[in-house]
Amino acid sequence: MLKRSTPLRDYFLLNINPVVRFLILSDVVLVGSLGLIGPIFAIFIVDFIDGGNAAVAGVAAAVYLVTKSILQIPTATIIDRIRGERDDFWVLIVGSILAALVPLLYLVIHTPLQLYAVQFLYGLIMSITFPSFMAIFTRHIDKHKEGTEWGIYFTLTDFMGAIAASIGGVLAQTVGFRTLIVVLVFISILGTLMIFPIRPYIRKR
Repeated sequence: MLKRSTPLRDYFLLNINPVVRFLILSDVVLVGSLGLIGPIFAIFIVDFIDGGNAAVAGVAAAVYLVTKSILQIPTATIIDRIRGERDDFWVLIVGSILAALVPLLYLVIHTPLQLYAVQFLYGLIMSITFPSFMAIFTRHIDKHKEGTEWGIYFTLTDFMGAIAASIGGVLAQTVGFRTLIVVLVFISILGTLMIFPIRPYIRKR
């Protein structure tokens, strides 16, 4: 009988480098938290932003993506120039905490300009955080299992995002967007805390 190309244990993160394991678990939780509101964010904008409409939602998404896209290459270059992984680790921790708290700002804004400012801030934080995550993940990925472990990462995060999207819609309908955002922030902080176990494995040089 031919050996299974991807052992079932890998999908449960049992045969994976501990750094990669905890990074995947953390991002599964973080992506899940964001998935609670991501697909219905436009509805939130229409309901809670003065003059909010489809155009405002589109510009808000563009502000985040453009900011992150433009800034993440320069920040990634700076991260690569600093030897060792301690800077990557702490940038990842601090950035993840800040990113987890950003949705709270949605509770106090009322105008499109305020929304765009929050989206710019979110894009700025993610432009620093995302390269740090990718750098640590890439360095610790198991040799000859690069494709498998990236595949597992995207499979689990996409799957969790799909589940969260359906749950988020129900929660927004039943308990409201404000409660949903508080739940989102709480779950995001839990996901960030799951990064701390990788600290003993961080390379100093």
